[in-house]
Amino acid sequence: MTPAWYRIAQSYIGTKEVPGSRSNPIIMGWAARVGGWVKSFFKGDDIPWCALFVNNCLLEAGIKGTGQSLAALDFAKWGVVGPLTPGAILVFKRPGGGHVGFYVGEKIDGTLRVLGGNQSDSVSETWIDKGRLVAVRWPNNVPYPNTGRVMLQWDGQPVSTNEG
Repeated sequence: MTPAWYRIAQSYIGTKEVPGSRSNPIIMGWAARVGGWVKSFFKGDDIPWCALFVNNCLLEAGIKGTGQSLAALDFAKWGVVGPLTPGAILVFKRPGGGHVGFYVGEKIDGTLRVLGGNQSDSVSETWIDKGRLVAVRWPNNVPYPNTGRVMLQWDGQPVSTNEG
């Protein structure tokens, strides 16, 4: 069974930043939902928002994420070690910080397909080298699904080196 937070994430595919001084009201709504200092800090959709996206999807599914943190690498300490299965939370290192998104599948060489926010300024799927993976996490007290790993064919899209 597909986890609720992953279905929610899929429903946002195609959501994009608005160029210029305006911001996408959907992305700004995620900051409002997370609340606290995040709501007041998040003045525009040009602020890195991958962790905001993951936190929002979890909150919409009734699960507390990293709360008031917008740091992707904070997800490496969140929840429990998880399996590589659709919806697992993947935490990556990248130049200048980290990135977080959801496991979609992988190629035979281990390159991971990730559904995430702030990937080319949008909610999208991208390929990320498994060598950048820091952690695979799963929500506390949520049983693992029986789906397991998903093997995918390469679609010709290049492997991302910096999702910001």
